[in-house]
Amino acid sequence: MPKRYTPNDKWSRRAAEEGYRARSVYKLMEIDDRFRLLKPGMSVLDLGAAPGSWSQYAAEQVGPKGKVTSVDLSEIEPIEGVTTFVADITDNDALDKILPEMVGLVISDLAPKTSGIQDVDQWKSIELSQSVLETVRKRLKPGGKCVIKVLRGADFDEFLKECKEEWTEVKTFQARASRDRSKEIYVILTN
Repeated sequence: MPKRYTPNDKWSRRAAEEGYRARSVYKLMEIDDRFRLLKPGMSVLDLGAAPGSWSQYAAEQVGPKGKVTSVDLSEIEPIEGVTTFVADITDNDALDKILPEMVGLVISDLAPKTSGIQDVDQWKSIELSQSVLETVRKRLKPGGKCVIKVLRGADFDEFLKECKEEWTEVKTFQARASRDRSKEIYVILTN
């Protein structure tokens, strides 16, 4: 049985102490540590970025010569070294205006608004992940990488199979910083 949900767990407290906006930053740190994604001078697109902890970390890693662009439906409070936009990631015209150039890395910790119905929530997650992939196809440099959060469930294996048919390399990663009860898994793609 999963542990009870604790909104102010050790990861949340640590994030507050270290100046990050959300506990999710530690998931990206784990992924980056394992797959060495972020490099100085790199251009990064963060989709579904609010409240901005992934963008904070990305900006630290790419440094002043790098570029981090963050997009979310909700407004993101300013972050040093990050350009933020309010837009729908499925609106390609808006994204073309926001980011006309290609990037080396796309990161997405995007999640659907959950209904509590596991199958419905998982399918919404797959739909969002497919939208992220649509965006990535148009904006990722050759040899670039993409990190997408997906909720595991009945449709996950088919989604992963489709990724393997299109991408050069496909890896999955379960972050320690994820909540015990979470069905989330990260898919790391290389084109």
